[in-house]
Amino acid sequence: MERKMRLREWLIAQIDSGQYEGLSWEKEDKTMFRIPWKHAAKKDYNQDEDAALFKAWAVYKGKYRQGRDVADPTMWKTRLRCALNKSTDFQEVVERSQLDISEPYKVYRVQPDTSIVITELPKIENLLAIQVGGPSSPARGTPHPQGPPHPQGPPHPQGPPFPKFLCKTESLNEDENEVPNVNDALMREHMYCGGRPRHHNSPPLTFLSPTLAITDFRMRVRLLYQGHIVTEVSTSSPDGCFILQGSVPLGNERIYGPCSAQQLSFPSPEVMFQDPVITETMGCLLSHLERGVLLWVAPDGVFVKRFCQGRVFWSGPLAEHTDRPNKLNRERTCKLLDMPIFHKELQNYIHGEGSRPHYDIELCFGEEYPDPNIPKCRKLIVVEVVPLFAVELLQRFHRGESEEKLQAHTLNADREEV
Repeated sequence: MERKMRLREWLIAQIDSGQYEGLSWEKEDKTMFRIPWKHAAKKDYNQDEDAALFKAWAVYKGKYRQGRDVADPTMWKTRLRCALNKSTDFQEVVERSQLDISEPYKVYRVQPDTSIVITELPKIENLLAIQVGGPSSPARGTPHPQGPPHPQGPPHPQGPPFPKFLCKTESLNEDENEVPNVNDALMREHMYCGGRPRHHNSPPLTFLSPTLAITDFRMRVRLLYQGHIVTEVSTSSPDGCFILQGSVPLGNERIYGPCSAQQLSFPSPEVMFQDPVITETMGCLLSHLERGVLLWVAPDGVFVKRFCQGRVFWSGPLAEHTDRPNKLNRERTCKLLDMPIFHKELQNYIHGEGSRPHYDIELCFGEEYPDPNIPKCRKLIVVEVVPLFAVELLQRFHRGESEEKLQAHTLNADREEV
């Protein structure tokens, strides 16, 4: 019986074969390769050419039988994308990928192969698993979520908690990396997140005293067109809020659970602008924000994930730069606010040892931000996000401070009378 190749062996063989247009080595040392990534919605999309590699992987894995199964290019692409994301053999090089051009592609780095070492030392590996993690340790091959680097603090060791309806909770071993047959193509694109799911009964994070805990996952979201407020809402769903053009189709609720994230759609620019040039520009931008972004608050921070084709930039407590743009990478979870850091800053502020903690977050769609040359009020689309737990904590502190001042004033007045 012919041995089945791992994804690493199979994909390298396809690159070396030269039979797929656009699939090539990015570097001569074969440590990085380019894979074509054209979306099926493009007018010049050709299934026979643009889906050939994805189809080949589905055929190799036995998930598509020519002449018997219905052709499904979207599912083929999703299968290979999920396999790449979950494999420890590959890592996407986001800064080299080009998805907004006529012939889009992604670039991946081939990680050093350590399978020989692991094969030769099974007893040591098993011993380490027992000593370090015990039975609950993650299986070898399970990817470690990679969040964006932040100088303010290390990422969460297990990855950010993720809204339940976007996550798979079952094993991510190599032979179990296939996705369920869901009819909705968009939900297939969203299904793999790389983080553990957030359950609604997650233990809240305690602040300042054992009796004070964060259980408020609401956000105040304000949408601005060129500095003018066009929408303002307070979210109430613990699954967060989608901000997007249009609406998010629902997937198979039996597999994913109900999608309870709120949906905030961009209003038509004609409501705000009379200038046809601005309206046309806004319309063009909105057409690239169909899948939008997902924002949510979890016990250990505030997170965002970009799904839309259009670029998104941000500023906030964990932003790397305050004087130049911070870009959100597509389909990468980004932590915008870190709960332990906020906790420490709040404690320092209460004790008079620091300034008021920063918790405001801003997203700018389609234009670089922060931008030292163009003020925020001139940006086409900006979203202001305020986690309401932070507002509540500061209000509690100020209320307590006012009460202390009032009590002190009353006590002094009583002493003067005496």
